[in-house]
Order: sequence, then structure tokens, then C-alpha cells
Amino acid sequence: MDEPRQSPPPVPEENLQSRPPTALEPGLIPPPRLSAHPLHTIFLGPDGLRVPWRLLLYLVMGMTIVALLATVRHFWHPRLLLWNSMIVEVEILIAAVAAALIMARFEKRPFDAYGLPPRLAFGKQFWVGMVWGIASLTVLMFIMRAAGIFYFGGLAIHGTRILKFAAFYALFFLLVGLGEEFVSRGYTLFTLTQGMGFWPAAILMSALFGAIHLSNQGEVWIGILGAAVIGFFFCLTLRRTGNLWFAVGFHASWDWGESYLYSVPDSGGVSPGHLLNSSFHGAPWLTGGSVGPEGSVLLFVIIALTWAAFDRVYPQAKYPG
Repeated sequence: MDEPRQSPPPVPEENLQSRPPTALEPGLIPPPRLSAHPLHTIFLGPDGLRVPWRLLLYLVMGMTIVALLATVRHFWHPRLLLWNSMIVEVEILIAAVAAALIMARFEKRPFDAYGLPPRLAFGKQFWVGMVWGIASLTVLMFIMRAAGIFYFGGLAIHGTRILKFAAFYALFFLLVGLGEEFVSRGYTLFTLTQGMGFWPAAILMSALFGAIHLSNQGEVWIGILGAAVIGFFFCLTLRRTGNLWFAVGFHASWDWGESYLYSVPDSGGVSPGHLLNSSFHGAPWLTGGSVGPEGSVLLFVIIALTWAAFDRVYPQAKYPG
């Protein structure tokens, strides 16, 4: 018969507590950490796809949509130049919004986050912005008139053409305001804000907004700076109201007032069908020269006063950043 086996002597409890764990004891060794592939860190961050790649994806989609729409327009070319210009603005707006809708699904967030909530379309903020825009421009033009450097002149058009062109330019500059605001301060500004904070992103996008005007015939450096300053003010309105509808209203009425009502150059261009035979007389640094009021040093005074007034009326930030 086999001799009975004797159990090993028990290990003192203090020795168990002090003894280091061994590889044979399950659950005591953590699983090895797998290092991320270098490409993962380049493209992906804690919140998913990194900001530069999201912006690139958005811009590529937007430009692709614009190219497709322009191809369609090539086969249906409006005879009137003004209508063709309006269709171009429609194409830009469709491309910017469509690309943002795609990115909203990809990023799993509501379209409202990009600053242009449809439920607030043409609501109170829009109309208040329109009043601020035309009022600010009117103050600027009357200061120029009082200084003897701007003259209203007589009517350039008559009869029903006054109402027709007024309505046409109201619609045209509404599309311009919607398109330019969403392209410059919609998805792009929202995404950049996530990467660098609101105000650094606002400075960058305002500089780009001014630089876009380089392509305008008749533009000069002071007009580009003026456009950038106006764009920076629009960033403030977004920050304080929480959306772009105030800026859209301001933008639309300012452009309508320049191009149609006061009939002055707007960023270097004079629109056909304007209301008045107005004229400037004086040094270009005061009148704005070929640029129009946006190239005058007086513009910076008006925007500074408008900024101060807006800051008092809308003191609290409502846009994240």
C-alpha cells in the first residue's frame, strides 16, 4: 500500500501578504497594452477624426458639389448676367449646407450646432440684425455727406424698376449673407473652435474672409482689412447671440444698402440697376475710392462704435468656445 501523503505546512498569513504575485496566479498580471498604429494618431484623436481632416473632408465635399452644380448650369446658362450671379450664390449656399449636413451625420451631432438653426430662420434675430446693418451703414454715409466727400445725387432708375431692382437685390444679398456667413462662420468656425478655441478661430476665419476679397476687381489692402474687421464683428454677434441669424441679417442689409440704396461700390464693384447717381469727392483713404465705404478709414470708427453698442446690448456669451 502507498503511504499517505502529508500536506505541506501552512504558509503564515504575513508571508502571503508580503510575497509578490507570480505568473501562475490568474488575474494578477494586467493585459499587455497595445500601442496605437502611427496612422491612427495622425487621423484620430480622443473625439474621433481630428479637426484638420474634418475640415478637409468638408471642403472637398463642398467644392465637389459646387463643381457638379456649375456643370449643370453650363448646360442651362441664363442669358442675364444678374440672374447668373444669383444662381452662383445659390450653388455656394447649397454646397456649404449639404456638406455640413453630411458631416453632421458623420459626427453624430445636430445641424443646429453649426450656427444656422432652421427653426430660427428669419426670426427676431434676423430682423434685428437687418436693422443694425442698414442703420450702421446709414450713419457712415451721412458722416461722409456731412464731411463733403459723398453726394447722393438724383435717381438713376424710375418707375416700377425701382421696386423690381429693390426686390431683386434684397433676395440676392440675402443669399450672399447666408452663403458667406455659413461658409466663413458656420461649420468651419465651429470645427476650428473645437481645435483652438473660439477667439483664435475667429481671428483666423476673419483674416481668411478678408483675403477672399482679394479676387474682387478694384479692391485694395485697406478694403481687405475692412472686410476682415467686419467679419470679426460678425464673429462677436455669433458668440453673443448663439447663432448666425443676426449676422446674416446685418450682412444682407449692409450689402443691399451699399449696392442698391446708396449706390456706392461694394468691395470694389458697382451693381447695375442701383437707385442713385451718387458720387464721392475726396481722398481715397476717406472715401474708400474704388473699394467703396469699406475702404474708408471711417469704416473702422463705425465698426468700433457698433461693436461697443452690441457689447452692451448682448453682454453674455451663448456660443460654445
